[in-house]
Amino acid sequence: MRQIVIVGPTASGKTELALALAKKLNTVIISADSRQVYQGLTVGTAKPQGTWQDGRYMVDGVPYHLVDFLPPQDRFDAAAFCRRAQDIVQGSPQKPCIFAGGTGMYLHAYFVGMDNLPPANLALRAELTAFAKAQGKEALHARLAQQDPISAEQIPVGNIQRVMRALEISLLAGRPASALKSGAFFGQFPNDKALLVYLNWDKELLNKRIEQRTRAMLSPMAQETQALLAAGAAADCPALKSLGYPQILQYINGQMTKEEAFEKIVILTRQYAKRQRTWFNRYKNAFQIHLTAAEDFDVAALTAQILAAYNKE
Repeated sequence: MRQIVIVGPTASGKTELALALAKKLNTVIISADSRQVYQGLTVGTAKPQGTWQDGRYMVDGVPYHLVDFLPPQDRFDAAAFCRRAQDIVQGSPQKPCIFAGGTGMYLHAYFVGMDNLPPANLALRAELTAFAKAQGKEALHARLAQQDPISAEQIPVGNIQRVMRALEISLLAGRPASALKSGAFFGQFPNDKALLVYLNWDKELLNKRIEQRTRAMLSPMAQETQALLAAGAAADCPALKSLGYPQILQYINGQMTKEEAFEKIVILTRQYAKRQRTWFNRYKNAFQIHLTAAEDFDVAALTAQILAAYNKE
């Protein structure tokens, strides 16, 4: 059974479109978002509002998998995503599942496969974490640059988790992480396994959507962060390292004004969206939907368009 995959940069409308498709097909959604997995992390991740019913997270009547199940202190990775996604797909053999999200590596790992990389080493990870805390993220990134200049060029200084993983791979394998990654998935997506739908927004329109969404979620994000801290979550737990939350913590602690937090989050979100566009633009056979005006995002029309493309192949 071929699946349907809805991708695009943050704030592109993936969730809304996925829900419409799932209702049409009477099927389920599998979230491919590395941050929506966390409990209590809803506003800043744009997690769809739903409720737990009989062990399933339901959004407007649609089972929405791989969201809102992981404690803030736990870690989640591509391998875990693949295991869980496979179980869900096997439980729905008669209908396509709708994958929706912007974490390209998760989707690559599931539909194409993962490179044979060393597994996480907890002792080394603890050492690198201590190094980053003592020396700073810039020093950690510089250490990666010594081991693997290519990865260091591709990974931003502030993305501590990716910097740490690339450095961990390089140290464990004795070779740069970049040399171990095949890159074979770039260029073509396996159309025999899924229809890849890419929501490709005009850059300026997307930036406006990002600004509007960030402005609307700033105060609720602060309330959500305070609630997580009050419930016992550590300020440096994996969940609160998600996009925007470090700035909210600085705002809560008086180290940044609300407007400064807003401006910084907008900048970081735009940069993240740019990296997502770069990733998804590499799939030359994606079913691209170009959105050049706000009215182009007509959910009913787009749903019909996608289903026609899916049924055609």
